[in-house]
Amino acid sequence: MARAERFSYVGRLVGVDPETSLPKTSLPVRLALLVAGTTLPLIVFAVGTILRNYEQDRQEAAQHVLETVRSIRLVLDAEVQRMTDGLQVLTLTESLRSGDFEGFRSIASGFLNQYSRDGVILVADRKGRQLFSSVSADTASLPPRNNRDIVERLFVSKRPQYSNLFLGSVKKQLIVTVEVPVVRDGEVVYEISFSPPLALFQTILDKQRPGAEWTLSLLDGSGTVFARIPNPQDTVGKPASPTVLSDMLHKSEAVMPTVSLEGIPLMSGFAHSALTGWIIAAGVTESSLVAPLWRDLAIASVIGAVLLLIGLAFAVRMATTIARGEMLHNLLVEELNHRVKNTLAILQAIAAQTFRSATRMEREKFEGRLGALAEAHNLLSREKWQGAELADVITRVLQPYRLSNPERVRMSGPKLPLSPRLAVVLSMIVHEIATNAAKYGALSNDSGMVSLEWEVMEDNASRKLRMIWTETGGPPVTAPVQRGFGSRLIERSARDQLGGEATVDFLPRGVVYTVTCALEDQ
Repeated sequence: MARAERFSYVGRLVGVDPETSLPKTSLPVRLALLVAGTTLPLIVFAVGTILRNYEQDRQEAAQHVLETVRSIRLVLDAEVQRMTDGLQVLTLTESLRSGDFEGFRSIASGFLNQYSRDGVILVADRKGRQLFSSVSADTASLPPRNNRDIVERLFVSKRPQYSNLFLGSVKKQLIVTVEVPVVRDGEVVYEISFSPPLALFQTILDKQRPGAEWTLSLLDGSGTVFARIPNPQDTVGKPASPTVLSDMLHKSEAVMPTVSLEGIPLMSGFAHSALTGWIIAAGVTESSLVAPLWRDLAIASVIGAVLLLIGLAFAVRMATTIARGEMLHNLLVEELNHRVKNTLAILQAIAAQTFRSATRMEREKFEGRLGALAEAHNLLSREKWQGAELADVITRVLQPYRLSNPERVRMSGPKLPLSPRLAVVLSMIVHEIATNAAKYGALSNDSGMVSLEWEVMEDNASRKLRMIWTETGGPPVTAPVQRGFGSRLIERSARDQLGGEATVDFLPRGVVYTVTCALEDQ
C-alpha cells in the first residue's frame, strides 16, 4: 500500500461517519415543546374547570328560576285567595242575599276601595243577566255576561271559579275574574264576579323581579299572557312563546331553554297554580349566564398566554445558553477528532518508514489494529464521547467479515452501554480475535461459523461483562507452540486495562475465547 493511499485510508476511518441518522429536533424547538407540554395541560385544566363551573352555574340558575316561579306563585295565590275571601264575605251580607242591590252598592264600593276604582264587581244570575254592576246603576241597559261558561261551572260546582283572560262586556277591556257563588238555602242564587285591575298583577311581578335580565309572566290556563315584565303593553293578550306553550299546557312544572316573545334566548321555568289554574313563568337571559363563562375563559386565556410566552422566553434564553455550551463542546470534539486524525496519520507514516523492510502481512496486521482503533474512535466521536453500545462496537469491528455472508458471524446479548475506555479496549480485543480467526480459524475458509455472545453478571455490588467467542467449522484445531503478539495483546488488555481476564480454549470443534471484565458506571 502506497504512503498516500495509507494516509487516505486512515483519514476515511477517522473522518465523518458515513452512516446517516434521522434529523434531530433542534434544542429551541424541544424546549418550546417542553414548555408547551407543561403549560397547555394547565390551560386545558383551567378551561375544563371553567366549563364545569359553567354547567354548575346553569344548574343553579335553573334551580333559581324554579324557586322564583314558586315564590311568585305563593304571592299570587295569597293575593287571589284574599280577593276570594273578601268576595265570600260580601256574599254573606243581607242586602245581597235579599236582592237589595242598591243597599249592596255601598258595601261593594268599600271592597273596591282596596284595589282602586279600576276594579269591577258584577252580580249575575245563572243565565248571565247582570243584576248589579259597580260601573252603572242602570242594570237594565247592561249587556249579559260574556263568559257564560264560567258562570255555568260556578252554579254546578257551587265553588269559586277563576277565569281565563277574556274581553269584558261593560268596559270592553281584557280582564280576568274571580267568581264566587251566593248561596241561599243550600242553592246558588247569584254569582258575584270581581275583575281586578291587571295593573295589580303587574305590581306583583315588579316586586318579585330578581333583576333586569329577568322576564316574568302571568298566563291564564290556556297560556295567554295577562301580566308581563317587560313590554306588558305589547304582550298582554298574546299566547306564550311557541317554544314553551305546548309544555305549559301538558306539564304542571318544568325548566327548559326557550326563546321569549322578543326573540331572546332564555333559561325559563313555569308552574301552575293549584288555586286558580293560572301559569306563572320566569326566565333569565342566556347571555347573562354565558357572560361569566366568556369572561372566565378570556381571563384564563390571557393568563395562559402570558405564562406560555414567559415560558417560551425562558426556553429561548435557556436554549441560547445551552446552544453556546454545545457549540463549545462540539468545537472541542472536532478539535479532538482533528488531532487524533493527525496523530494516526503521523503514526501510520512512522510505521510505514519503520516497516519498510517488513513483510506485507506484518504491515497489514499493524494497519488492521490501527483501523480498529480508528473505528472505535469514530463511533465515540459520533456519540460525542459519552460512550457507545457494545453491539455497535462489535458490529463495526466485524463488519468486514460479514459483508459476503452476514450469517457467518452471529451476535447475541443484552443492550449494554460502555464507557469510552471500555469501548476502545474491547474493540481492540475483538479485532485481534477476529484477525486470528481469519488467518487460522473459522473465518479462514468458506464454511466456518463464529458465535459471539455476551452477558452481564452480578457479582456482589459490582457488575461484570462476559464475552464468549465460539468458532465452528474451521480447519482442524491444534494448540500453538508459542503465543503470538495478538494473543498476548488480548490477554494483557483484558488484565491490565479492563481489570479482568481473557482465556482461550483450543477445542477439537473450534477455538473458544472467553473475556471477562468489570463494567464501569455510565
